Amino acid sequence: MNPDGGQPPRLVFLILEAERRLARWISNRGRRRGISAPAAGVLFHVAAVPETTTGEVAAAIHGSAAGTSGLLARMEQSGLVIRKPDPADRRTIRVALGPSGEAALVDIRGAIDELNDLITEGFTAEELATVARWLRHVSRSVG
Repeated sequence: MNPDGGQPPRLVFLILEAERRLARWISNRGRRRGISAPAAGVLFHVAAVPETTTGEVAAAIHGSAAGTSGLLARMEQSGLVIRKPDPADRRTIRVALGPSGEAALVDIRGAIDELNDLITEGFTAEELATVARWLRHVSRSVG
């Protein structure tokens, strides 16, 4: 119950609804390059951690090994990423940006910048700092 006597906001529902809508927005923007929201996450991770492993990619996007493997296969077919065996351990597969991955990353970064502008419009820096602090708290609390 809220101190003012009203019902508390349905925060879990609101977060899940926002996440679905954000993912849909990103996927719609990336559709012309065949990039879904999870694929965008892969591109961001691979750009930040060159020669990352498939396991690290799965952890970064919170995906299963099988689901991530399928996603990486589709991305490789599109030239977005390249998978290759690790020279020191042939069981480990390394992932790097592919020929069309760099250009797609530029597009997705632009789309994310636009999305950030859209969802922060009308809020003060102080309000956004509180939201960011609360979201980090949620992630740590249930992580």
